[in-house]
Amino acid sequence: MKVPFLDLKAQGAAIRGEIEAAIGKVLDETAFAGGPFVKAFEDDFARFCGSTHAIGVGNGTDALWAALIAFGIGQGDEVITVPNTFIATVEAISFCGAKPVFVDVDEKTCTMDPALLQKALTPRTRAVIPVHLFGQTADMDPIMAIAKKNGLVVIEDACQAHGALYRGRPAGSIGDAGCFSFYPGKNLGAYGEAGAVVTSNDEAAAKMRVFREHGQPKKYFHDIVGWNCRMDGLQGAVLSVKLKHLPAWTEARRKNAKQYDQLLAGLPGIVLPHEAGYAQHVYHLYAIRHNRRDELMTALGDKGIATGIHYPVPLHFTGAYQHLGYTEGSFPVSERIARELVSLPMFPELNQEQIEYVVAGIKEFLKTGK
Repeated sequence: MKVPFLDLKAQGAAIRGEIEAAIGKVLDETAFAGGPFVKAFEDDFARFCGSTHAIGVGNGTDALWAALIAFGIGQGDEVITVPNTFIATVEAISFCGAKPVFVDVDEKTCTMDPALLQKALTPRTRAVIPVHLFGQTADMDPIMAIAKKNGLVVIEDACQAHGALYRGRPAGSIGDAGCFSFYPGKNLGAYGEAGAVVTSNDEAAAKMRVFREHGQPKKYFHDIVGWNCRMDGLQGAVLSVKLKHLPAWTEARRKNAKQYDQLLAGLPGIVLPHEAGYAQHVYHLYAIRHNRRDELMTALGDKGIATGIHYPVPLHFTGAYQHLGYTEGSFPVSERIARELVSLPMFPELNQEQIEYVVAGIKEFLKTGK
């Protein structure tokens, strides 16, 4: 048996007719760059996230960058985030001219440890980007309390957390803004690149809409130096279709995660994902830990089971950010989990037989070492 890490073909086949009809409407109206189909999706996604505004952009990196720009983050500022995230989180900080500052994560949730945030503040700190990793939100109440006390902007990196909840509140609606990626493999994925920012701050939303259009509030009148990062009409139409299915897909992911939890419970050396009491996890990834991670991946691969690593290199170890001066041991939790995490197959269409096959492969590795 072969078990893919992700099966976009299965998802696409189930909604192909709806997608083709939506794309046909875009073709009929030739509304390709921005336009009514993007606006319709923005309205739906803002409601889904419990926010006043959604601003569709080209990808998740654009979303993070536009949000930082809209809240005035720039040269000389410091922005605190975590080192165990995709580099886009930190690239967006650099694109603004600001300096990334890292804090370590909680070992159970792999998200920002609020207890470490206060210690990282300096007079130059202007913003915090907690990363909602693998489909679970960071612990936002203490983060928001520290931010409010110190006058900091909070931008949620919710690129893996579409539909996740924090104490009943949707990811992206808790801070000053929330940033989403719609990369095809995400829980809500486009048929190409796309992203969005949600916010209830009217002024920031207006600034982001200007920024994404070359800094022009109307055509050929450029008030600021902006960028070209509009969402495509085709992606807006596709996302509108898929958003209607997202709650059902989320429930399927949670059901699959529960099956993994039950079948993997008590296995020696296996650390399962932890769903915090404050959270409703949407399991963009189902990431377990084992201290022989690479050997486990090889053994599963030999059985046709695809796996992934998210993420193998903490960002303070990458060449792009070595100049920040962090050394080995600076963030021990992030460094340790980077050596141990392995993401198992996870998608809504994953079936019981496939899950049992994955678990059997893990059990055989634990018993025989191969």
